This record gives sequence, structure tokens and C-alpha cells, in this order.
Amino acid sequence: MVDAARARKLADRIQRIVAEMLERRIKDPRLGFVTVTDARLTNDLRDATVYYTVFGTDEEKAGTAAALESAKGVIRTEVGRQTGLRHTPSLVFVSDEVQENAQHIEELLAKAKLADAEVAKSAVDAEPAGEADPYKVPREYDEDED
Repeated sequence: MVDAARARKLADRIQRIVAEMLERRIKDPRLGFVTVTDARLTNDLRDATVYYTVFGTDEEKAGTAAALESAKGVIRTEVGRQTGLRHTPSLVFVSDEVQENAQHIEELLAKAKLADAEVAKSAVDAEPAGEADPYKVPREYDEDED
């Protein structure tokens, strides 16, 4: 097992290496506008997961995934050469859905805001269904009743 801090540093280094490779050396026409968002490395340094986003249509995203899969060997070789690890980690490319999830959350928040505004608008002229003060008040006794 390796120190978690070392694994994080190596993951950051792998992220930079992969981003540089995609920008400068990989010339696959299927490769769209790709941004490497994160890389995570297991503590035993055997497996690296590289997260990426692609700007474009679903077809461009699928083409980019195929291009990354076909270039995996070249990228892994370069990662091994630049990191100097005894065992070069295997690479797995995962599409990062952060942008889509954030957009979905924004849409849900906008709907909730509209619903809250409608409730507030209908509550302006609303009157209580029962008494104005629904809380029970202790009964007061007259002094004459004793």
C-alpha cells in the first residue's frame, strides 16, 4: 500500500499527462473538444480512472469515447514513461456527467422557485380555515363560580 497523499499527487500528474497528450499528440479525428476534469488512482497504484467531459452532441461524445479507448495504449505508455513507476497503472476513461447533473439541478431549483412563488402569491389573501388563533387557551374561571 502507498500513502494516500502520494496517490493523489500521482493522480494529478496523470491528469496533466493525459490532458497534454490529448491536446498535442493524439490526432484522432473522432476526438472532440475534450477536457480532462479529474484522475483518481487506487492506493496500490495499479488502476487509474480518468474523468473527462466533451462539449458536443451525443454522437461526438460517443466518437470521443471510442477515440480515447483506441488511444489508451499510447497514453498509458507515455504515463509510464513520464511517471517512472515500476508498474504503469491501467487507464479507464469515464465520462464526467457533472455538467449535465448541475444543469438538471438548476432546472429543478427553478421549478421549485416558481412553485414557491405561486404558494406565496396564493397565501397573501388567504384566511385561516378555523379560528384565527388555533392554540387552546387555558380556561379562565370567574370568581363567582367557586
